[in-house]
Amino acid sequence: MKTGFVSSVCVASFSIALGACAGTPAAFEPKAVSADPAHEGYLSRIDLQLLADAVPPPPAAGSHIEAADRALSATYRALENTDRWLMATSHAEVRSPFALQHFDCSLGVRFDPGQNAAPATARLMQRLFEDSEAASTIAKLRAHRARPVGDDPSREACQRVSDSGRASASYPSGSATVAAAYGEAMAAIAPEHAAAARETGHQIALSRVVCAMHYPLDATTGEALGKAVFERAAATPQFQTDLALARLEYASLKASGKTSPACAAERLALSQKP
Repeated sequence: MKTGFVSSVCVASFSIALGACAGTPAAFEPKAVSADPAHEGYLSRIDLQLLADAVPPPPAAGSHIEAADRALSATYRALENTDRWLMATSHAEVRSPFALQHFDCSLGVRFDPGQNAAPATARLMQRLFEDSEAASTIAKLRAHRARPVGDDPSREACQRVSDSGRASASYPSGSATVAAAYGEAMAAIAPEHAAAARETGHQIALSRVVCAMHYPLDATTGEALGKAVFERAAATPQFQTDLALARLEYASLKASGKTSPACAAERLALSQKP
């Protein structure tokens, strides 16, 4: 059922409940890539290249797989301007520390970036963001697949998209890669909520499909890459040090008893299907 919410903005009543909108999302721009970009993640350039090389190529143009992927993408137009659409607008923000709020309900705490409540967790997520973005960007350089909003200029996105953003590569989804890595990290931080944390990561990835920024296969491939990034990052001593500190922060947040008022709105939004 359509709700009448306006896309690309955090409508006041919902954003207050959701608690995760960091304002109107910035216009989507493709990221610049250099031959040797500055990198502050857990993984080496060699690690990132190996991860990217393992990503399968996108579906061939005109293939049955591509046709099925496009058809599935089209079904998500039913969610335009619904609560799930507005949640997807919020999920467009995957940078740390703002993205921590997406996991408030699945972990039963309240991450508040305005209060700098979890600096070690934010640092861990930022390093995973760097690794995930780099791996997905390297993979995108091998083959260009257009985005849904690029293939169909009439397709509405739930964030502002520049012309260069519409024309940028879609496969694999960088945001889905980040989201899956985040989900795995939150599962490691709060093992008792592992399934819920991973589901939140999946829903953030799915939001890119809802937003028409990626085809479904772009997102699922990105999620697989994100899990691989996490697995390799988790084997590093630096990650294990950061994880221990993040677990202490989580225990402190849990002991405080603070939770997010967004959870009822989140459950409602997630109940909406195409």
